[in-house]
Amino acid sequence: VQLQASGGGLVQAGDSLRLSCVASGLTFRNYVMAWFRQAPGKEREFVAAVSRGGHGTYADSVKGRFTISRDNGKNTVNLQMNSLKSDDTAVYYCAAGTPAWGNSDLERLYGHWGQGTLVTVSS
Repeated sequence: VQLQASGGGLVQAGDSLRLSCVASGLTFRNYVMAWFRQAPGKEREFVAAVSRGGHGTYADSVKGRFTISRDNGKNTVNLQMNSLKSDDTAVYYCAAGTPAWGNSDLERLYGHWGQGTLVTVSS
């Protein structure tokens, strides 16, 4: 299984950025896909998850600004990030797992992880 994340970069506060993650080696449609992030000096935290059917759930800190989506035909999960803030600076990781939907924010329930892509938001 391989998850390849891309799209990170350096942007200014208020800008937008779109992250993508392409999965291979798994039956993509069978997995819940999620994004987590880890800021410098902090623990990794949940950002968003998308169900097999395309329903999204979000951390309170990004709700209304970020949108997660998936394309089962292309084995891809995307994270559209708008109105970025300096607090969004982190390495963003995509993950694949089979958690119960109510537990989709639990890092330990995801068995497959990408390598991470760095997002830096300057204020």
